[in-house]
Amino acid sequence: MSKSFGPLLEVARIQSEINRLFDNLLDLDGGAKDGGAWIPITDVIETEDALIVKVELPGVDAGDLELSAHGGNVILRGDKRRMDLDRPAKFHLAERAFGRFRRVINLGVPVNTHHAEAVLAEGFLKIRFPKVANRRGEAVRIEVKTR
Repeated sequence: MSKSFGPLLEVARIQSEINRLFDNLLDLDGGAKDGGAWIPITDVIETEDALIVKVELPGVDAGDLELSAHGGNVILRGDKRRMDLDRPAKFHLAERAFGRFRRVINLGVPVNTHHAEAVLAEGFLKIRFPKVANRRGEAVRIEVKTR
């Protein structure tokens, strides 16, 4: 990794953490009614031609997810249901989070949301957004004409 991206990556990480905190604060009342709010852990990876968002969602069914893109953000809503037991039981340890969740992820890169592909497999949601050409501030040569 180039050293020139270090500070930018750190700023993006801090912004992501701030967004997570505010998302959690906004959803505390709704989450408490349904057993507790939680925020899925997310990675955003940029490749040459795409932006890939990977979200950890163990125990979440595709039917319990709602995914949308709006204004440069991906909005993920859903519900992780508590495991049903066959008979009454007493938990000795219960660390796994469950309940309703909402996550807003800023993409930070112009992408084509109409051609996004999302796959939920093995506890991970992977969303691939093709990047939009010439929208990242690259230099574009403009020919100067004379009359």
